[in-house]
Amino acid sequence: MGQTLIASEAIADVGRPLQGTRDDYDPFLELVGNARVVLLGEASHGTHEFYRERARITKRLIQELDFTAVAIEGDWPDAYRVNRYIRAQGADATADEALSGFRRFPAWMWRNTVALDFVRWLRAHNDVVRGREPETGFYGLDLYSLHASMEAVLGYLDRVDPEAARRARQRYGCFELFGTDPQQYGFAATLDLRRSCEDEAVRQLLELQQQRDWLTRRNGLVAEDEYFHAEQNARVVQMAERYYRVMFRGQVASWNLRDTHMADTLAALLDHLDSQVGRAKVVVWAHNSHVGDARATEMGDAGELNLGQLARQRYEDDVVNLGFTTYTGTVTAARDWGEPPVRRRVVPGLAGSYEELLHDAGFPQMLLNLREEAASEVLHLERLQRAIGVIYRPETERRSHYFFAHLADQFDALVHWDETRALDPLEPVASPDQEEAPETWPTGL
Repeated sequence: MGQTLIASEAIADVGRPLQGTRDDYDPFLELVGNARVVLLGEASHGTHEFYRERARITKRLIQELDFTAVAIEGDWPDAYRVNRYIRAQGADATADEALSGFRRFPAWMWRNTVALDFVRWLRAHNDVVRGREPETGFYGLDLYSLHASMEAVLGYLDRVDPEAARRARQRYGCFELFGTDPQQYGFAATLDLRRSCEDEAVRQLLELQQQRDWLTRRNGLVAEDEYFHAEQNARVVQMAERYYRVMFRGQVASWNLRDTHMADTLAALLDHLDSQVGRAKVVVWAHNSHVGDARATEMGDAGELNLGQLARQRYEDDVVNLGFTTYTGTVTAARDWGEPPVRRRVVPGLAGSYEELLHDAGFPQMLLNLREEAASEVLHLERLQRAIGVIYRPETERRSHYFFAHLADQFDALVHWDETRALDPLEPVASPDQEEAPETWPTGL
């Protein structure tokens, strides 16, 4: 108890209270400096304050530090539809329509009121800077969109090279033998019930890459963007095919493949944007479990890696990550896979957890620079940390939602909101679309 009190007092000394004013995040922007990758986390997929504060920070990164892309824990085709909208392209007339691609469970991750307001802001921002400064893009890092990505590749080739589209249809036709559920594909291919489609997915990506110069020779940046969109979708097909086979072999293998794909997609996005704007800068929105350094957690001890770890290894001082925590409140989450979201009461942070420690510091909400020596000394010790995904099971709180971590090694900075409220979905009840596997399957993060 004495050590906990000392630690809480130390946190109170270095914590910066958040007042809802524009200068709240000045210290964080100073920490970011000239970094080109900023990773913004969340301790749940259903907390209003996490989404709202990430939006506040991101707007300042775009306006003041020249960030030109937002990359989310979401699928490439769905996010690219938003990208087209905020650039005044595509057929969608409203932000709500642009977000309608996010229709599978858990749709509320991106079809919520904060995301809607943020997409509207991005469109307005781009409308102002268009033709004078680089516009901001919106992209997805995940790999669940096996069938949607195949359709995107075929649609692109139909427009630019019908003969190549014919060959692509023959290759992707392999997946039709397994129906529309990619989990059934993974199950059958893993057990050798049918030959996998791995070779076909790889060949299609390679052919597309070999055609790059010819396909991008026309129409300048528009052709380059459309080719990049198709190439990323072909890469998603290749990686999703592997993922659905690997997921039946164990959680560590599938988790590592997924986060490696996210890191590789981020790298490809940076390279693509570098060719257009010079030194590109990207802000990432994803769960704490993806953006915090896995090496500072018990998952890392078990062999898991993640986007935060890989980003630090690849970009070193050019990456800054920020975690979010809460002590109690409400959260939007499902009781089980495929069920509609409900508002659930969040159990107060468990004894011995970082949530309890931060609560005892006495701030309703605060920002912590974890690089400061005083904060690092008390927050590098191993403690429990909570993670709520798209499912929340308070009846099994400790087993389902806590793991051990070293907070000051996991993140560069932290926002703690002592009491939070549930995120507001655009649809109170979301019906799952079984044509694709649920996003964040099987971990919920």
